[in-house]
Amino acid sequence: MKWIGRRQSDNMEDRRGMSGGGKTLIGGGILGIVILLLNAFGGENGQMIGNLLEQTQGLQSAPTETRALTPEEIKEGEFVQTILADNEDIWTKIFEENNLTFEAPKLVLFSGQVQTACGGASSASGPFYCPGDKVIYMDMSFFEELRTKFGAEGGDFAVAYVLAHEFGHHIQTILGTSAKVRQLQENRSETEGNKLSVALELQADFYAGLWTHYNEKQNAVLDPGDIEEALSAANAVGDDAIQKKMQGQVVPDSFTHGTSEQRMYWFNRGFKTGDINKGDTFSEVD
Repeated sequence: MKWIGRRQSDNMEDRRGMSGGGKTLIGGGILGIVILLLNAFGGENGQMIGNLLEQTQGLQSAPTETRALTPEEIKEGEFVQTILADNEDIWTKIFEENNLTFEAPKLVLFSGQVQTACGGASSASGPFYCPGDKVIYMDMSFFEELRTKFGAEGGDFAVAYVLAHEFGHHIQTILGTSAKVRQLQENRSETEGNKLSVALELQADFYAGLWTHYNEKQNAVLDPGDIEEALSAANAVGDDAIQKKMQGQVVPDSFTHGTSEQRMYWFNRGFKTGDINKGDTFSEVD
């Protein structure tokens, strides 16, 4: 992806050089990986998964420490700042086209664990958006797990896709979609509530594709293979792919994010149509 030399957002806070002063997880291993991927990407529920992992594995106090970021981490941070700026600029444009007022979210990069307005979370939560403080939280170690444990291609555009997906949850929050879904879920069975969660997540994938369409049209950012990197990440985090790999069987009624095929389809639909009105996943997802 072509990103060097473009605007970087001021709405990012990098906490990766800070640790401790709170609690850290004991254990981890395969359980942490399972929870991370079953929740991927965290959407608005990441902190609940993080809390679950804390309860099942235990906590211990960690001393406060600071360290300098590595050159690789600094470059990662600059890349994320650029992608965040791209999302801000594109969604400002889309909102203006639809006579809406845009409000940008914040983004926090962290390592290990983090406190949010939605509660405590760990790297096991995967990237997630917290509507309580309107902040996207990302631990970059997620992407290595995605590549090495679950077969995604990796690459910089996989990171861009995930960030755009979480930004999509912010769009759903400020448009009122997320609140409406939570209200509807209160009167539904678990299975029906899960279907609404799937539609919400697939719409965030659609928004990620829509952003990609606009960003390419405006900035010509894509390198050969970038879309494949996004689709590979979407494929790796489909509910069916994760369940089959981790438990050997697929339970559709328990899906909360959509199948690999659905996630790739809705990203592609946003990318190919470039039309925000084509993203009504709620009327099209069974």
